[in-house]
Amino acid sequence: MNAVIKVGGKQYYVSEGSEIYVEKLDAVSGDIVNFDQVLMLDNKVGSPYLTGVTVTGEAVKNGKQKKIRVYKYKSKSRANRKTQGHRQPYTQIRITKING
Repeated sequence: MNAVIKVGGKQYYVSEGSEIYVEKLDAVSGDIVNFDQVLMLDNKVGSPYLTGVTVTGEAVKNGKQKKIRVYKYKSKSRANRKTQGHRQPYTQIRITKING
């Protein structure tokens, strides 16, 4: 079974056994996480969500992505060189079961 779920304002295409990286959730390693905002299950499409369908997953770990460099530059001006960095926190989820 394949499904499209919505987590943290983003949509993810998942199947049983797949692993996804989502925005950081309040879950520690080993916690069971249920997603009830299912947009599509195989060929059934909800409007906007399917009722009675849930996707269950297990939190694997929390962490931070690789650092992204943000560099602002204006040509012919040495005063406006600026470098910033950002590391987005994530939660790794292993999808264990799709009920539907």
